[in-house]
Amino acid sequence: MYDFVRGPLFWASAIICIAGLIYRSVKLLRLTQKKEIVLCPVTISPKDKPAPAISAEERKLDRIARFQNSVIGQHPVMVAVSTVFHVCLFASPLLLLAHNVMLSSAIGIRLPAIPDGLADLMTIFVLAGAFFFLIRRIAVPKVAAISSAYDYGVLFLTLMPFLTGFLAYHQLFHYKSVLTLHILTGDILLIALPFTKIGHMVFFFFSRLHIAGEYCLGRGSRTWNT
Repeated sequence: MYDFVRGPLFWASAIICIAGLIYRSVKLLRLTQKKEIVLCPVTISPKDKPAPAISAEERKLDRIARFQNSVIGQHPVMVAVSTVFHVCLFASPLLLLAHNVMLSSAIGIRLPAIPDGLADLMTIFVLAGAFFFLIRRIAVPKVAAISSAYDYGVLFLTLMPFLTGFLAYHQLFHYKSVLTLHILTGDILLIALPFTKIGHMVFFFFSRLHIAGEYCLGRGSRTWNT
């Protein structure tokens, strides 16, 4: 079982993950189109008076109001926990020394590695963040109302590779069994990544930076097809 999950199953899951991400990216591009910039001509009449200049104090108050109405201003704790959670979720498995050794031996590519102690701390942050999101789904009425078994399943699937990796690193329980479960859940996570809500971590940058809309971080360069 151990040789299967770290060999054929891992390569199959990696191929499915990459192919799925390419497919979803192409599909997302086809659902959007390049945003057209419309310049409206302005005719200035001699009778028109220039608009009064906005003072520095008014600009400052406008920035404060925008910040207070933003996601960060409305939910600072949620944004802070979510940011730390996602950074650790992405960086710890990618930069873990043990993973890089396996990657180097498999395809000859080695990324910068972080110390094991830091990776262990980041794993704890992921576990704590997952617990925070679980309690939030249960305790906050408006979140609980839209939560289904699917949402809890996605959270559980995301958590399992980190939990089993933490147990394996500290050699708790039967090491070989826990390590096999760690690799198996990691393979399943790779397969699920492009086709479930877990993929939002990858497509977040496209949707927030390029697609114009309420949640775009800027003007956006593309719009949804009509």
